Amino acid sequence: MAKDEARQVVVNARFVTQPITGVQRFAIEICRQLKQIYPAIRFVSPRNIRQKAIADELEVEPFGYFTSHVWEQLELLHYLHKLDSPVLVNLCNTAPLYFTRNITCIHDLAFAVNPKWFSKAFVSLYSFLIPRVARKSLQVITVSKYSKAEIVKYIGIPETKVTVVYNSIAHVFLKQQHTDHKYNSYGNYLLAVSSIDPRKNLISLVQAFKRVKIRDLNLVIVGAESKVFGDPHLKEEIINCSSIFFTGYLPDDKLANLYKQACLFIYPSLYEGFGIPPLEAMAFGCPTIVSNQASLPEICGDASLYVEPLDVNSLQEKIESLYANLDLQQQLRAKGYNQIKLYSWQRSAEQVARLIQQYR
Repeated sequence: MAKDEARQVVVNARFVTQPITGVQRFAIEICRQLKQIYPAIRFVSPRNIRQKAIADELEVEPFGYFTSHVWEQLELLHYLHKLDSPVLVNLCNTAPLYFTRNITCIHDLAFAVNPKWFSKAFVSLYSFLIPRVARKSLQVITVSKYSKAEIVKYIGIPETKVTVVYNSIAHVFLKQQHTDHKYNSYGNYLLAVSSIDPRKNLISLVQAFKRVKIRDLNLVIVGAESKVFGDPHLKEEIINCSSIFFTGYLPDDKLANLYKQACLFIYPSLYEGFGIPPLEAMAFGCPTIVSNQASLPEICGDASLYVEPLDVNSLQEKIESLYANLDLQQQLRAKGYNQIKLYSWQRSAEQVARLIQQYR
C-alpha cells in the first residue's frame, strides 16, 4: 500500500492518555495489529500521554492544547478536515460528533441500562454523545453479540450497521502462560480482577467469601477505583477482615503471577459487553466462576461455572463445591484452554481492516 494511501486511515488514540481497563486493552491490541496491516497508519492523540511506551510503539502523533472530549470534538475534527476527511477509527466508545467518516467501537450500553452505576455527569455526556455518534458513523463495532443486540435495540440502528469484533487475551499473558512465577504473599487465595465499581458486584463476592467455610483461604481483588464509578459500600464490608486484600492496579507481569497461582477466579459482574479477565484466568489454567448475566455465557461458553450474581448463598456454595472438586477443576481447566482459542487479536484486527478498506 502506498504511503499516501495509508495516510487516509487515522486512529483516534486518545486511549494512550487513559488508565488501561478492558476498553483501552481492546484499543491497544487492535492497534498493534493494524500497524502490521497498514504500516503507515497514523495514530493521533492529545499531548497528555499516560501510556508512553505504548504511544512510542504505535508512533502516536500528539498535538493540540486541549485534552479529553474537548480535544476529540474540536482539535481532532480540525486535524481531520485538514487531511481531507480520511477514515477515522475510534476504538473507545466516543468519536468526533461532527465528522462523517467514523468507524466507532461502542463496547456496551451500561450507562443506559443502569445509570446508577455511574456519575451523573458521565451518564449525561454518554446519553447525549453515544447514540448520535452511532447513528452518524459509517459502521459501528462492538465486542459481543449481546452488545450488538443492545445497540440495535436502544439506539435503533440496523443490524447490518453493527459488526461484532471480539476481544482476546493480551499477548503478554499468552507469552507468560508456561513460565515459572514468583512466590506470592497471599497464600491460598481466590482471585477477582476488575475495576472497583458497583457494576462489577464485588460486594456480593465479599459477602459470599465471608461465609465460605474453608480454612486459610484468602481473597485477592485486583483493580483500580475511578472517579467516574466507585463503590462506597465495598470498603465497609471488609473492615476488620484480614483475609481480603485489595492490590489496586497491577502491571501485567504481576497480574500474570496472581492468575498463575490462584485457586479459583471469580467474576460476579452484573453487566459486561465482553469481559476479558475470565479468559485471562483460563489462559493460566485457573478454574473460573462467572456471572450468568449479559455477554458472559456467550464469551465463556462451557468453560466456566455460572452463578446468579446477586445470590450470595449460591455464590458461596459454588466457591466451596468447586474448591473441593478437583476433577471438575481439571475439566474446567481443559475447557478453558480450548475456549481461549476462539479469540485472536489478529483475526479481530483483520475484521477491522476489512471495514476500513470498505470505506476508504
